[in-house]
Amino acid sequence: MPRCPSCGKGGFPDHEAIARHMSQPKSGCSTWFDDLVHIREDTLNNRNHDGSTDPCTTSIDEQLGSRDGYDPWIGSDQEMSDGTREENPDFSFIEYFPGAAQTYKGGSTFINKFDADEFSQQRSSNIYYPFASRGDWELGSWLLHSGLSMGAIDVFLSLDLVRKLPLSFHTAKELHGRAELLPGGPRWKVQELRTSHPTKRPVLLYWHDSLELVQSLLNNPGFRNAMDLSPFHLYDSAERLYRVYTEWMSGEDAWSMQSQIPAGATLLGTILSSDKTTISVLTGDRVAHPLLISLANIKMATRLKLSSHAFLLTALLPVPKFVHKNKHMKGVLEARLIHQCLDIVLEPLKQAAKLGVMLSDPWGYSRYCFTPIASYIVDTPEAAMLAVVGGKTSPITMATYKQFGDNFQHEPRTSSTTLAQLAVVSSTADPNDIEVYFREAQKFRLNGVDKPFWRDIALSCPSKFLTPEVLHHIHKQFGDHDAKWCINALGPAEIDFRFSVLQPITGFRHFKEGISTLKQVTGRTLRDIQRFIVGVIAGGAPRDVVIAVRALMDFRYRIQAYRITDGDIEVIVSALREFHSHKHSILDTGLCRGKANKPIDNWYIPKLELMQSVAPSIRRVGVSIQWSADLTEHAHIEQIKDPVRSSNNNNYDPQICRQLDRLERCRNFDLAMSIKDPAPRRDVVTAATDDRESDDEQSNPHAGLQTTTDYFARSRHLALSSPDTIPLPRRSFSVGPVAFNLAYSPNIRRISVDQAAEEFSLPDLRGALADFLSHEKIRGVDSVHPIGGGPRRAAENAELPFEHIQIWFKLRLQTVEVHTNSVLPAQTIFASPPKGDWQYGRYDSVVVNTDRAKNWPASGLQGHCIVRLRLIMRPLGKAGEPWPWGDRFLSYVQRFDIVPQAGALRDPSTQMHILKRAMRSNGQRFGDVIAVSRIRAYANLIPRFGQCADARLTSFNSFEHCREFLLNKYFDKNSYYPLLL
Repeated sequence: MPRCPSCGKGGFPDHEAIARHMSQPKSGCSTWFDDLVHIREDTLNNRNHDGSTDPCTTSIDEQLGSRDGYDPWIGSDQEMSDGTREENPDFSFIEYFPGAAQTYKGGSTFINKFDADEFSQQRSSNIYYPFASRGDWELGSWLLHSGLSMGAIDVFLSLDLVRKLPLSFHTAKELHGRAELLPGGPRWKVQELRTSHPTKRPVLLYWHDSLELVQSLLNNPGFRNAMDLSPFHLYDSAERLYRVYTEWMSGEDAWSMQSQIPAGATLLGTILSSDKTTISVLTGDRVAHPLLISLANIKMATRLKLSSHAFLLTALLPVPKFVHKNKHMKGVLEARLIHQCLDIVLEPLKQAAKLGVMLSDPWGYSRYCFTPIASYIVDTPEAAMLAVVGGKTSPITMATYKQFGDNFQHEPRTSSTTLAQLAVVSSTADPNDIEVYFREAQKFRLNGVDKPFWRDIALSCPSKFLTPEVLHHIHKQFGDHDAKWCINALGPAEIDFRFSVLQPITGFRHFKEGISTLKQVTGRTLRDIQRFIVGVIAGGAPRDVVIAVRALMDFRYRIQAYRITDGDIEVIVSALREFHSHKHSILDTGLCRGKANKPIDNWYIPKLELMQSVAPSIRRVGVSIQWSADLTEHAHIEQIKDPVRSSNNNNYDPQICRQLDRLERCRNFDLAMSIKDPAPRRDVVTAATDDRESDDEQSNPHAGLQTTTDYFARSRHLALSSPDTIPLPRRSFSVGPVAFNLAYSPNIRRISVDQAAEEFSLPDLRGALADFLSHEKIRGVDSVHPIGGGPRRAAENAELPFEHIQIWFKLRLQTVEVHTNSVLPAQTIFASPPKGDWQYGRYDSVVVNTDRAKNWPASGLQGHCIVRLRLIMRPLGKAGEPWPWGDRFLSYVQRFDIVPQAGALRDPSTQMHILKRAMRSNGQRFGDVIAVSRIRAYANLIPRFGQCADARLTSFNSFEHCREFLLNKYFDKNSYYPLLL
């Protein structure tokens, strides 16, 4: 029987079944991605399918996390014969701090330390000791990572089939015992703390030596090629006209700190993060307060991946219940205890920040390291607690609540200022008399903490290391304020209706019931609302309100870039200034409301004041997106909540520590085995998938944790494969920064052109095909076919070299992130005929290229237009006749025109393009046939609802009945930047 040429799997009835197996969209072919990994790099990047060699130049973007050296802002759309994207020359200039990060002999590698374990002699004969074999270890590792309780593991190991396996363990207790024999890392410590006031339970602090964790991160070979050890200045050109800010090391703080430590020393910026999280399920009020640590030297492309384990649990801060009659004093005692615990946990880092310490890097060299705090990622209340300020006071500046709405940044609250105020308070009140001390501290708007943990950390100031946090300061600020202003402006019923009639988009949440009644909104949901809110309120809210909301949205989108220049910072500041110029309309119309829905006439919003610190922070510590709490909150699930689920629900903290210790040992053992036994490995857990993708419009809540299918890699693999081993034409192919994927089996395998025209309501389909073929015959296959540029030249009954076509109802379109060049999840684009509720069909809009001299996204809409995708097809040649025409995929599209607005191209309030359908003189919509490869991106359109939306609209017919649309630049960041041009 035929076998798969990729994974070797047999048992297929025919070659068509093999092709279907190989064209699965994710990873059903078990060695598909192993093949991609083991293909030689020079084959992937330097050779075309015909064997020719292309020059390959490494740009600075590769150091910033870019992919394949392709820059979407200057790259060509020209398709290469192997489906790869063209490389581009350097366009940035980098200057490193002179003489920094020198290396010395005497260090040790990760493997050196691994081999120093007490059982290293036993592993000389069996490298998987204390497990019997590789298979024994893989099963044990899977069980340890499964989250199963000990009872469930015992049940699994007692199965007859499992008992027949030659395992070294037969119970969960034995498995845990063997895992604890694996080489370990930093050990957990426990310390009982004495408090000045009684608590209901003993106060226990579980913690790691923070310096040992920093050493573990620095020495990790997995971060070998993902670490910056010397500060640098990055410029957009050799002329140094604009600075470019990316990683922490590109900011002013790192450069300044490096200049204050001994010459040749290595600067290690530590990142801390803490947040309370509930760990009891359904009943009880048990709360954990984890403290995480990471290194700002690890590049954010790696650090922000949960799978990289770049954030390590440093301590479980106690959450005691103090016995005190005064509620406010309980809060003071809890805050003092947190600072006391941080003093204990961070003491090794304090000494290293002051005096330096010799640490080993991933290459086995020794470095003289200093460890100041680069960032402390927390929400707003905890930031105030750490800065030891009271409520209604900025933790970063000297602003108080009455100044939160000012259109400028107030004087920074430096550590020296706060310490001077504490000295005055301590001179007039005894810190042990907390009530008197608290009253004196309130005079300076302090919270009663007398010894802040940061008081003796060199090179560290709260006004700098309390960095802007995107999840709480940006997204949740939107949910708490902007979204409510919009709901009040249109009314709950109107805004809910408008959201409900937007056309659903696969992979994104469709708000069928609107947004006004949402409860416990997550960050992902807030992002989905932000995509549409500006277009939804346009026409229904007062003009100045729309401008104010839109200005804040521009601010949010701009600061989430992974690469920001001095010019971008000026625009960010301008957007915030524009909001302040129009914010009066929000209060004037009574949209800002408080309890009992009563209007508020002030701007006492702490997060609004914190926005003034974002632009200066970017210059100091790099882009804000790297300090988001998204990752750390996911880490809380992995490092706190998952171990709790495997516990017996009693005495949580020590069980969490033991579980995490075992998992850390397993990760280190896996890493060591990948170096010592580099044989091909199969993932412990795999998911079988096929090319039948769900059409459910609701987003998958776990989508963020799934692996993104790389269709660029797949197209390269197919281009390099022998033609007799893959289905032709290739269903996966790439053009510049865009990759395409079609299912192996078309939805309609064979249909005549005239039947397709009738089913899809395209009366001029035959004529459009004839015009397309005629244009290619005259101007060549590589020419760009115009869309609706003139009258139809071919007759409706024109003769074609084919009579039948295949039709697909959807296409997967994949692009790359505009700044990092990393591959984004593919977007499903529909072009399906009327069926069920979709009485007019389901058709999405896309950006298509109309000028080969212009490139998306660098050129914006210049040389591009917006079209509605009506048909995806592949012509079938007539049997027995020669086939002179290229075998490719075509599409029928209908064009939109931009409606000028008072001499401008954009609507003045939303700053979006207004589109209307292009029509012929006979009232027929302009449509033409183009190659699918001319598509560049998904385009999201929002109907212009006017003052009041038409009550007859639904999510199935709104696109058909509305006459004008807003080209939504806020749909995603990849749409936002090119549509600004």
